[in-house]
Amino acid sequence: MRCFHVAFMALRRLHLHRKRSEVKQPFAQVLGVSLLKPLKGVDPNLISNLETFFTLDYPKYEILLCVQDQDDPAVDVCKKLLGKYPNVDAGLFIGGKKVGINPKINNLMPGYEAAKYGLVWICDSGIRVKPDTLTDLTNQMTEKVGLVHGLPYVADRQGFAATLEQVYFGTSHPRSYISANVTGIKCVTGMSCLMRKDVLDQAGGLVAFAQYIAEDYFMAKAIADRGWKFSMATQVALQNSGSYSIGQFQSRMIRWTKLRINMVPATVLEPVSECFLASLIIGWAAHHVFRWDMMVFFMCHCLAWFIADYIQLTGVQGGALSFSKLDFAVAWFIRESMSVQIFLSALWDPTISWRTGRYRLRCGGTAEEILDV
Repeated sequence: MRCFHVAFMALRRLHLHRKRSEVKQPFAQVLGVSLLKPLKGVDPNLISNLETFFTLDYPKYEILLCVQDQDDPAVDVCKKLLGKYPNVDAGLFIGGKKVGINPKINNLMPGYEAAKYGLVWICDSGIRVKPDTLTDLTNQMTEKVGLVHGLPYVADRQGFAATLEQVYFGTSHPRSYISANVTGIKCVTGMSCLMRKDVLDQAGGLVAFAQYIAEDYFMAKAIADRGWKFSMATQVALQNSGSYSIGQFQSRMIRWTKLRINMVPATVLEPVSECFLASLIIGWAAHHVFRWDMMVFFMCHCLAWFIADYIQLTGVQGGALSFSKLDFAVAWFIRESMSVQIFLSALWDPTISWRTGRYRLRCGGTAEEILDV
């Protein structure tokens, strides 16, 4: 596991947070981008998050705001921003289009069908961007690249639940996320993905992925299967939801684990990549092979892991952390302690709740909606 920490630190130094603020291509050759924004409900940070997309420093892009229901309060937020920025090429699409069981795909369909540019950027409602974020993404979209994704991370927010999320997305998640991509496993989250629209259309368009809950995994797979490479942005995909709690974080982790188990059966080995269980196994092996004290080895290994995780977190942050080392230690210990319980909870029940629906997962990644009768 230490090699994964080292690999991440090397990537952080060579790639992550590098400054790339200028568009490489002359204006006539700048890649046009259609931004698809799936919206449902509001939270305290929604309007400020959305506004960062209206102030992007990029010469050729459109914003396609997609809301499923006319009565959704997100509609008023969208109209307010459209009125505040009349010179930004943006439109609001209400009602969606039912093409499968995935509510995000259904919501995005009208916007996708109206997209006028060759690149589509699907970006979740809770993401906050910098003025040069789109420039960074398009600079990574070179000749042989079909998809550019951002490493998920979390913005600085108040409260212990925010610290817990930040510790997870700065330690365990990027370690597995980047390790998978470095070793050739196409690991992509749909929080912020820039893709070639013509390649998606060759795969059947968004409709082809409406049968899956984890549409991001299967879109990435379809692009890779057609011979295109992936690239990771130098900026992180900064989550800044105004609604968060320890319970919400735990439910999210359980849902993600259920999806991974159904898509990639090897996920059942995931617990041995977590600190406490891995340290126990290695400590047991060291005791039987070298006659070292098992508990001493376990404690030393956990300490080394803890220190490496802290260094890794500061690398993802790209600056000073907003919480103390004591806060980090408590959040790290709780997160590591939760990992096995989250995995067992995911194995116990194959159904998931997402947005306003409940779904029963099938092997291979497809799902069926559970309707109340």
